[in-house]
Amino acid sequence: MEEITQSNLYLLLPSKVAWMAELLSEDKNVSIVEAIKMIYSSDMYKRLEDESTKMWHLGPAALYQELIGNKGT
Repeated sequence: MEEITQSNLYLLLPSKVAWMAELLSEDKNVSIVEAIKMIYSSDMYKRLEDESTKMWHLGPAALYQELIGNKGT
């Protein structure tokens, strides 16, 4: 397996966002598109896309908890 770096981290993010979007859509009764917009505009996503935070190690459920805990979504 190749090492995860800032230059290839983007490859992991879509699947994590998709899982979180499903959870957010169901939990907040919003469309998938709206949920994705909420995720991409969140502070949690800014931290997730920064490899140095190592948040990419977290699974979708833990990331979702970060999202709703920090954003108050």
